[in-house]
Amino acid sequence: MRDPYEILGVSKSASEAEIKKAFRNLAKKHHPDTHAGDKTAQKKFQEISGAYEIVGEKDKRAKFDAGEIDASGNPRGFDPRQGGGGGFHPGGPGGGPRDFHFTWDNQNGGQEGFNAEDIFADLLGGRARRGRQQPARGEDFTVATTISFDEAARGGTRRVVVPNGEQIDVKIPVGVKDGQHVRIKGRGGAGRNGGPPGDILIQLAIAPHPTMTREGNDIRMELPVTLKEAVLGGKVSVPTLTGTVALSVPPNSNTGTTLRLKGKGIAPPNTAAGDLYVKLVVTLPDKPDAELAKFTEDWKNDYDPRAKKV
Repeated sequence: MRDPYEILGVSKSASEAEIKKAFRNLAKKHHPDTHAGDKTAQKKFQEISGAYEIVGEKDKRAKFDAGEIDASGNPRGFDPRQGGGGGFHPGGPGGGPRDFHFTWDNQNGGQEGFNAEDIFADLLGGRARRGRQQPARGEDFTVATTISFDEAARGGTRRVVVPNGEQIDVKIPVGVKDGQHVRIKGRGGAGRNGGPPGDILIQLAIAPHPTMTREGNDIRMELPVTLKEAVLGGKVSVPTLTGTVALSVPPNSNTGTTLRLKGKGIAPPNTAAGDLYVKLVVTLPDKPDAELAKFTEDWKNDYDPRAKKV
């Protein structure tokens, strides 16, 4: 057998971490399961594994460096034709690839188990075969659905159809935001080989509201008021998430005047409720009003709103 350092492509002064890294990279490249029927790859993998069994284990490496054992792990002067000994035998009793086990000192001086099959697990995303397939988690299902502004703000229940055809009722939490996911654990694809099932991810899109917009947990809206209500003030009806309430409009209010209804915004659990901010918009009648026109003609106030400083 060739020099194990040469086989692994590392120097004799290489650290344990460097040797381990070199072995892992070579083992991934030449593992027999990725080269089915390739005798050359099988032989190369055995050679790599044998080299690591010598220099990847602290005590054996020390003996090899001191000349006490050879590259096969046999004592110097040992004749394998005579039998006995505890050296490394690449092919095992049947000449086929064997299941190699190695140990090395970790940073705390203890022993950590390592198996060459762990290398192949990296290639299959942690699903390496050791006699049988390992348990694997089932597939996650993703479903997109659109909910109303009110459903997002107040919560509710929405029925959706998942990829396997099943219809499920999904609870919409209070205060969800556009693009947020709701996860339903354990209702996705079935696990494999006894693994747990996947989840269902509901991706939410929120339809716009005709008059309301959201800012955090606050809600903003514009409210049309008549010229009379703006000038004289009074009570006007305002729609909120929890029903219609009466809002007091102060006399001489103008377009842009913003009034606050405390606690009438969005109220997620364990969070202080937001507020509803109502912006007044003074609105004239849709049809011409002769009386209003006559009033404005006779109105003596000649104020100029454009003269205000910006």
